[in-house]
Amino acid sequence: MSASSLSSGAESSGPRTTDARRPAANPWRVDLRELGRRAGSLHELDRTAPAPENWRVELIGVPAGADVHLRLRLESVMEGVLVSGDLDVPVTGSCARCLEPIEDTLSLDVQELYAYEGSTTEATSEEDEVRRIEGDHLDLEPLARDTVVLALPLAPVCSEDCAGLCVDCGQRLDDLPADHAHEIVDARWAGLAAKLGTDPSTSSPGAPGESPTTEEN
Repeated sequence: MSASSLSSGAESSGPRTTDARRPAANPWRVDLRELGRRAGSLHELDRTAPAPENWRVELIGVPAGADVHLRLRLESVMEGVLVSGDLDVPVTGSCARCLEPIEDTLSLDVQELYAYEGSTTEATSEEDEVRRIEGDHLDLEPLARDTVVLALPLAPVCSEDCAGLCVDCGQRLDDLPADHAHEIVDARWAGLAAKLGTDPSTSSPGAPGESPTTEEN
């Protein structure tokens, strides 16, 4: 808490102090009144905020409510507030090759200009081209969401050399012996082999009763 908020008992216990620290109620919103508009003013921000829902792509994403760690630097410039720094985000999902669960933490860099209302940057930019400051606050959640979702892999893997699943039995190939293979039976001979009393699984594609062939995965 700043020294100004502790300057008197009346100030520290009154509603003014509560309002000044209102971002604690929504950690994604930042109160800019302490930073001010003087160009060059700096403010360091280190906080944790809960991830909203739907920060994900098909196979991987950020669990709703997970802690997102923000380490940011807010700098007042002529046209607005420049936000830069990094964030740590936990992600969970499934391997695109073997479907094994994945847990990881992404460390991502961010840098974005939030424009003041009425600034030249705001006036000359389309609505989706620049982020805007809302009164005395800026909202970090859209910036974090876009940064995270764009960084999520469309085909995540548990390891770069993951071999995937066996196409015949569906087991994870990395958990199977190197000589794992399956006998191949030509379905055209299955009926004839049954009439002759021969097990189709021991028949080759050539004719019933001959040596089987195998396919290695």
